[in-house]
Amino acid sequence: MALIRFTANYDDLSTDRGFQFRFHCDKCGNGYMTRFQTSMTGVAGDLLRAAGNIFGGILSSAGNSAYDIQRAIGGKAHDDAFALAVEEAKGHFHQCTRCGKWVCPDVCWNPQAGLCEGCAPNYQEEFSAHHAQAKADAARQQLYERAQQTDYASHVDMSADVVQAAPSRVAVNPVTEANNAPSIVGASCAHCGTVSNSKFCPECGQPMNAKLRCKACHTELEGQPKFCKECGAKIAYPG
Repeated sequence: MALIRFTANYDDLSTDRGFQFRFHCDKCGNGYMTRFQTSMTGVAGDLLRAAGNIFGGILSSAGNSAYDIQRAIGGKAHDDAFALAVEEAKGHFHQCTRCGKWVCPDVCWNPQAGLCEGCAPNYQEEFSAHHAQAKADAARQQLYERAQQTDYASHVDMSADVVQAAPSRVAVNPVTEANNAPSIVGASCAHCGTVSNSKFCPECGQPMNAKLRCKACHTELEGQPKFCKECGAKIAYPG
């Protein structure tokens, strides 16, 4: 028996009226649909249905069972139609002698190598793809390097007993927002870390140090800025 070829990737679109198949490229899925082959059994069923509409009775029942007739005796007809479809479709695909896959000639075939692009990738396509990928990777690496050169943590207290709490979200008060009320600035207690604009710490009673911090986010401030450099809060100084 001859080897049945080109049967791994197809759709059978046949009905009781005829046979048709759609074959797909094994690599990208592009397809080719074969011509429709009329089924003689389907034609006979149409004749039976027409006769049934005129005469009724048993002819009508026979016409309605045309598809059952096709299923019962159409095996060889289906196989013959499939064999013809295979021969038709083979002209629209190439078979790779290395991996055996049937692929479309426009997208997945390397004519210089005489193999599919899965076995023999197209040099220019691969070069272009890796060229673009290399530039994207280089840009990503340069961003990492730039980020590593930026100081994000010099102001963070890394003492063993210090926990860096995330800044809380401050609810916006419409009245305060309307009046553009500023956030006052305070000094950080050297003993317990409490931020206050008083002369003595309201928590531990120790004298406050001279470092000023934003009361909204506790960021240490230099000079007398109008706005906090971290959270943007407007600064008002005591006194």
